[in-house]
Amino acid sequence: MNYKLIFNIAKSLLLARWKQTLVAAIGVTFSITMFITLLSFMTGLNDLLDGLILNRTPHVRLFNDIKPNKHQPINSTVTYGKDYNFINSIKSSSSRQEIYNSGAIMESLTKDVNVMGLAPKIIAPVFFNDGSIDITGVINGIDVEEESRLLHFNEYVTTGNPLDLKNVSNSIILGKGLADKLIANIGDVVQITTSKGERFQLKVIGFFQSGLLEFDKTQSFATLGTVQKILGKPNSYITDIQVKLYDIKKAPALAREYTQLYGADAEDIQTANSQFETGSFVRSLISYAVGITLLVVAGFGIYNILNMMIYEKMDSIAILKATGFSGTDVKRIFLVIALTIGLFGGTLGLAFGFLLSSVIDQIPFNTAALPTVTTYPINYNPVFYLIGSSFSLITTYLAGFFPARKASKVDPVIIIRGK
Repeated sequence: MNYKLIFNIAKSLLLARWKQTLVAAIGVTFSITMFITLLSFMTGLNDLLDGLILNRTPHVRLFNDIKPNKHQPINSTVTYGKDYNFINSIKSSSSRQEIYNSGAIMESLTKDVNVMGLAPKIIAPVFFNDGSIDITGVINGIDVEEESRLLHFNEYVTTGNPLDLKNVSNSIILGKGLADKLIANIGDVVQITTSKGERFQLKVIGFFQSGLLEFDKTQSFATLGTVQKILGKPNSYITDIQVKLYDIKKAPALAREYTQLYGADAEDIQTANSQFETGSFVRSLISYAVGITLLVVAGFGIYNILNMMIYEKMDSIAILKATGFSGTDVKRIFLVIALTIGLFGGTLGLAFGFLLSSVIDQIPFNTAALPTVTTYPINYNPVFYLIGSSFSLITTYLAGFFPARKASKVDPVIIIRGK
């Protein structure tokens, strides 16, 4: 069959009812535009919300958890050692929070091919003295350079230079909420009290703002050496080892491996932040569902238009078949019509979707909770455009298939006799 002739006939039928064709194409264009825009905005929002926590969360965290001693004295006795003993109100053991042999563990981790990098950390609960009031808080002792490289620490320091922690002795970066409580400004000196009652003065050199208000009301940051000095601990004192992996999916398995290998507790990012992954999945699922629904609705519009075209062009179809066109040829003509609408409408939809996403990306989004975010978040993932173009062609093909099959079964004798 001459495919050029089929395309010419399809073109003639399209132009003969150009208004209906335009309506169908606009339906596809609108569907694809909203599909791309909605998905780009929702995934961009997901990345923003998850980034508030996930960017600051290591893939695997090594630490010593506070927990009851598994080996109770009664289990060691001759009389009851072989029995199953039920013990109530077990108190936590006196094990230290320090990671034993942390230097050797970090040296071993740096040689692991799965590890991108690691950042040691010390978590120290303290009281910030505001006159006669003590405000509960936490000082995080960090390696500033590694914390910034692996956990984006520098991106959340909204005032001051994070490297000043290394350059200025006895300095501290306060969470913005905590600084507001203390009415502390850059250059001020704040006084803290440790759990052992020892007092220490630190100079404020910056503010940290994560976007989570409750977190920023308690957190502050200093260098490892400063926190070790505050706690009166040696240079080897570390309470956490934060590990970043090349492949985040390996985190649960490696966490179990590190627990057995190093004798410390290990928590993977999936376990620590499962609620955020669930929220992201649900939001993405809703976006895809709405976008696909729009495409299906557009498909029904094309189906109705092609059905009406077949009824109105019954005599033309009969003449085509009477002059030698087979049912398959007639089916191809109407499939070409449907796919032309889908290709034209889909291409415009992708272009308009990109333009609308770009417009949203430029709209100012100013909030005190997220000072590093200036515009609405948009994700320009090429996969969205590939999915949109594929769905536009698949939907329009299915919408045109059934009317095309109906047209292919038209009996020219009955149609001509009826005329």
